[in-house]
Amino acid sequence: MAINGVLQLRPLREQVYEYLRDAINRGQLHAGSYLDQKELSESLGISKTPLRDALIQLETEGFVSILPRRGVLVNELSLEDIRHIYEIVGALEGVALVSVANLLGVRQLQGMRSLNREMVVAVEAGDFDTYYSRNVAFHDVFLRLSDNASLVRTVENLKHRLYDFPRRVRFISEWEMASTAEHAAFLDLLESGDVRGAADNLRDVHWSFEVQEPFILRYYFPDSANGGEQDR
Repeated sequence: MAINGVLQLRPLREQVYEYLRDAINRGQLHAGSYLDQKELSESLGISKTPLRDALIQLETEGFVSILPRRGVLVNELSLEDIRHIYEIVGALEGVALVSVANLLGVRQLQGMRSLNREMVVAVEAGDFDTYYSRNVAFHDVFLRLSDNASLVRTVENLKHRLYDFPRRVRFISEWEMASTAEHAAFLDLLESGDVRGAADNLRDVHWSFEVQEPFILRYYFPDSANGGEQDR
């Protein structure tokens, strides 16, 4: 598929990067498979330079590994990878929250309450896409207030690794509802003025691998978790 059209105004490396990541998201590029760079450059109608640059960025974000004399491997997401991501995101979101707490006013907190209510409704309706988008938006309310662009970019990339590799359209209702309850408790702490407690809640509960592990196993590894729910 050639890359063309209105996106030509953007750098070619960015177009190739987004095309490849979207292909991973849709499951067209499978974890554990190798990419044929020659075939890709020919099918996209581009030279190897923007392709190589895009692959380097994907490697930096953990989506692929560039292996000398072997090619480009689409990485699998292991349980250890997930544990590390949870540890990093929990720590960074807590830092971000503390740094922007003075910017979180009534409007922001009410907005987060509203997003959380919409998540509950989405779970009850079996609407995965709405749940997913509102969940990301909930955290973005405080992350977008941070002036630490590197921190925000790191969190975004790690979440893409968790959520879009490929995106799994699967509900585990108990997990999603537990997540909304955690959000509510988090907001209670913020509204009471306990910013440190809210940051600890993010790290030690919401993004705790140990707390979330039973759900993680059912969601990411249903074949080995004794009966994860079916995709729907």
